[in-house]
Amino acid sequence: MIDGLIAGRLMGDASRRVDKAGRGYIVARVLARNKADEEFIVNVIAFDEAPCAALLALADGEALTLSGALTPKVWTDKQGIVRPSLDLIAAQVMTAYHVSHKQAALGGGSVSE
Repeated sequence: MIDGLIAGRLMGDASRRVDKAGRGYIVARVLARNKADEEFIVNVIAFDEAPCAALLALADGEALTLSGALTPKVWTDKQGIVRPSLDLIAAQVMTAYHVSHKQAALGGGSVSE
C-alpha cells in the first residue's frame, strides 16, 4: 500500500456499517481532482474513532483532507470508459473546523476570530 494525502469533497453522506463480528466502521466517497483537473473517486473506509467521528460530522459536498493507506484501482463506467479510483483506509481526517481549532490551540488566535 501507499501512504497518501487526499483533498477533495465528500460525495453524499458517510455511513456507518457493522462487520460480521459486530465491529463498527465508516464508509464514504470523496471526489478529488488530479493535476490534469480530472475528477476521480476515492472510496474511504475508517475504523479508528477519530476519523470515523470526523467523517460522520460532515455533510455532502464539504471539503476535507484525508491521510492513510492508498490502493490504486480502476473501474469501467456504463459507457465502457475505464476510470481511475483509489481505496483509502483513513488514518486521519482534517476539515476547516479542525484547522481553526489547531491554530487556536497553538496560540494563533481564538476559534471565534
